[in-house]
Amino acid sequence: MHPSILFSALSPIIYSSIREGLIDLKVLVLGSGLMGKGAAHDLVRSPKVEQVHVADIDFQHAEALAKAVGPKAVPEKLDARDRGQLIKAFSKVDSVVSCVSYSVNLLHTEVAIETHVHLCDLGGNFRVVEKQLELHDKAKTAGITVVPDCGVAPGMTNVLVRDGVDYLSRTDRVKIRVGGLQQKPQPPLNYSIVFSVEGLINEYVEPCMVLRNGKIAYEDPLVGFEQVQFPEPFGMLEAFNTSGGTSTLPLTYQGKIKDLDYKTLRYPGHGHKMWCLYKLGFMDSSEQEFGGVKLAPRKVLEKLLEKNLPASGKDATLIRVTVEGWKGTESRTIEYEVIDTYDDKTDLTSMMRTTAFPAAATAVMLADGTIDERGVLPPEKAIPPAPFIDAMRARGVEIKKKVF
Repeated sequence: MHPSILFSALSPIIYSSIREGLIDLKVLVLGSGLMGKGAAHDLVRSPKVEQVHVADIDFQHAEALAKAVGPKAVPEKLDARDRGQLIKAFSKVDSVVSCVSYSVNLLHTEVAIETHVHLCDLGGNFRVVEKQLELHDKAKTAGITVVPDCGVAPGMTNVLVRDGVDYLSRTDRVKIRVGGLQQKPQPPLNYSIVFSVEGLINEYVEPCMVLRNGKIAYEDPLVGFEQVQFPEPFGMLEAFNTSGGTSTLPLTYQGKIKDLDYKTLRYPGHGHKMWCLYKLGFMDSSEQEFGGVKLAPRKVLEKLLEKNLPASGKDATLIRVTVEGWKGTESRTIEYEVIDTYDDKTDLTSMMRTTAFPAAATAVMLADGTIDERGVLPPEKAIPPAPFIDAMRARGVEIKKKVF
């Protein structure tokens, strides 16, 4: 019997032993890029994890990462698009963290079901997540759990929203404000590449799903500007509509929350510059003819941003999630705030820490039985807030919570 099949049938007593670290776990990290590095770095430091398989299509990259993070790590050559290779790799571990392109997340979900192995990924595209959720019953029958969208936003923010909603008797409004920023902004956009340019432009062009009066609605990106004050050195920032940040939250809470929205935080002026590029057609994905050459303006913009924007360097991740409503007969507001910065000791960017650490922590909670509901479930349904928040704080990602 495969160990993951046995896992799903374990008694609560044995699950308790796993949580106490009496059974060593094996976890597979797909991808050895920035987020793969963050996940592997975190997992090798977990006392519950015996072995971390670091897999990449470029074995030298996997080998270099495995050597860098420590002796628990084992490098593997693996094409994340090859079902046969994936089946072999999944079958050797208790859970998987996918840190590669969202384009293969559906395939990874299918393989997880086939091999009876738990899986979490970093998301990146709501259409893909929708297709993953359609496999809920198959995953539940297989006795496993798949959690898409386990990064920072969506991901950590989903869990914080759930924590606030669970506390209140009635929730009226949820505001999610998140930004990955340079500590010292540089012109012309006061922004650096903290994650993929493809993902960034997706956020700037796709409709933004929100809740208005308890119903799902769609708003335009790069509008809805507001000012948000953070402690120095960040000061007054701007926030504006971007897509993807709410992910499954409107579906989960429609009819239960009156208003819910997500806005991206940037240094002042960035959003309007991007709005100008958007309106001028530079983010258009359709091919057009220029001097006898057909190309998509978006592809040109992506290449220019990759070429000309500064490297992230010392970055910061700012999060503020506000949940407003009623506790019994009294109005309450719960505010969650994260100000995380580049870690000099580990040479991990804040975006790596706040994106990869939640996924790594989820992989362990899947394997050790902390997450025990089965199926394909979004973070706000699958991940229990208290142990997750504790796990983030233990990793130095401080989540401040205020109730007033």
